[in-house]
Amino acid sequence: MAKKVKKEMSFMDHLEELRWVLVRCSLAIVLVSVGAFFFSDFIFNEVIFGPKDPNFITYRFFCELSKTIGIDSFCVTELPFEIQNTLVEGQISLLIWTCITVGFILAFPYILYQFWNFIKPALYEKEQKYAKSFIFVSSLLFFTGVLFGYFVIVPMSVNFFATFTVSPQIKNDFNIQSYIGMIKTSSIASGLFFELPIIIYFLTKIGLVTPKFLKEYRRYAIVILLVIAAIVTPPDVVSQIIVCIPLMILYEASIIISTIVYKKQQQLNE
Repeated sequence: MAKKVKKEMSFMDHLEELRWVLVRCSLAIVLVSVGAFFFSDFIFNEVIFGPKDPNFITYRFFCELSKTIGIDSFCVTELPFEIQNTLVEGQISLLIWTCITVGFILAFPYILYQFWNFIKPALYEKEQKYAKSFIFVSSLLFFTGVLFGYFVIVPMSVNFFATFTVSPQIKNDFNIQSYIGMIKTSSIASGLFFELPIIIYFLTKIGLVTPKFLKEYRRYAIVILLVIAAIVTPPDVVSQIIVCIPLMILYEASIIISTIVYKKQQQLNE
């Protein structure tokens, strides 16, 4: 099937179009950030400081789960640490950047839409019809990853670092920038990693990845995923397994997607 022909664009035209894509994405993030400002009390007190509360839903879930298998080592009764600001302009800066982070997360579907429109002229007419599905699936994966990072990775990290001490003489007073940075990094990085099936889809489309390649290097991928899980979680085996399992499921899903795309590509070339 032929591609939808549009007026030929020069390299500079493409750069100009990309510039406007970035401008529109930036404006969307700013507008959503302004909206987030009016909910800053909820964002800080309920969302950001949620994992600081021993009654946080994740702690209660793992406590109940551990009790059902006969242990209660996952029950959190106390998180002995305080959060402090040590910079004069620290709280203003935190408010601004936190709102921008929320703006980026909530505006992600619109950002995808803008980049889809940018690459759309290079796609087949049939592929252009998949815009809504692409944006929906990509957004769903991203938001699922963000929630996984926030409700799984962040609480395990907070619990570990709050209870870890090298000496009873040392009191844990965490810097607010470090605390919020951990939450933002864990959540957004997890959200972006959950885009792996979409990335594999496009890499297969352009011929850089094949299902055979993904299957042959599965064992190496598992090692890499275990390393990633070890980096983003506290140094205990259970936490690493909890994080690694969804990542392995994503990798296997990527193999299935790559197989489907590869077969369709082969049929078109025959």
